[in-house]
Amino acid sequence: MKILVATEKPFAKVAVEGIRKVVEDAGYELALLEKYTDLQQFYTAVADVDALIVRSDKVTAEVVDAAKNLKIVVRAGAGFDNLNLAACTANNIVAMNTPGQNSNAVAELALGMMVYMARNTFKPGTGSELKGKKLGIHAYGNVGRLAAHIAKGFGMEVYAFDPFISADKMEAEGIIPVATAEELYSTCHFVSLHIPANDQTKKSIGYNLLSKMPKGGCLINTARKEVINEEEMIKVMTEREDLKYCTDIAPDNKEEMAEKFTTRYFATPKKQGAETAEANINAALAAANQIVKFFKTGDKTFQVNK
Repeated sequence: MKILVATEKPFAKVAVEGIRKVVEDAGYELALLEKYTDLQQFYTAVADVDALIVRSDKVTAEVVDAAKNLKIVVRAGAGFDNLNLAACTANNIVAMNTPGQNSNAVAELALGMMVYMARNTFKPGTGSELKGKKLGIHAYGNVGRLAAHIAKGFGMEVYAFDPFISADKMEAEGIIPVATAEELYSTCHFVSLHIPANDQTKKSIGYNLLSKMPKGGCLINTARKEVINEEEMIKVMTEREDLKYCTDIAPDNKEEMAEKFTTRYFATPKKQGAETAEANINAALAAANQIVKFFKTGDKTFQVNK
């Protein structure tokens, strides 16, 4: 079996060494395509491989078509919108992600953003503390649960809304469950978004929810930009001069947001949730191990194109 790691932005050297050890200890061959500048290089490299590991690289229908022997592709990370799932399914290719491997990095970033916004983006002036503030976790999955745990260390009162997680489970972990998103936003000073981008959630965070936030409310988004209704975000922040928005996925209207809202708005230059050495290594090794398990035992635990 031949396994290709194709990364326009490479994994850290230690992560690549870890992948190589996992792959070669299993008796397979490892190939690397790093810092490629032309898609044709990608098409050529996948032509004879059985498995593929990528980061944010796009596995398009053209890539799938070029990969005649491909049986499995793993996106090293939680999101998988860079994988063309329909093309994978049509060609009997198992597509996977590596959920949970970046969770702590994203959760820490979310809390760091809260501190940054509470302290007026580190500009002169009197800020506020997180201690005693109410934090709403919108989706209590891997990242949301870790963010809640860290926030409790700051002395925050943590609420959560997730229709797929039982109230009993949240309460057992010291979290206050709420029945609706509206209740979450109307209760909490900070809301941390951890929902996926799908047909139900795209543009779901807009005027209706944000206008309900308490005075000085702040939305933290380390999820996906598509879940934000950007036009309604502009409207509500214009009407409510106390509201704040901090994101590590810059909106399409980022220039307008920055011009209008100055210290009430901040977006990182690029998505940074998983940009830690630890997350880089964790996701890389998880991808390699999932491929080996797939070939050895047929394990499809993290398949996303079922």
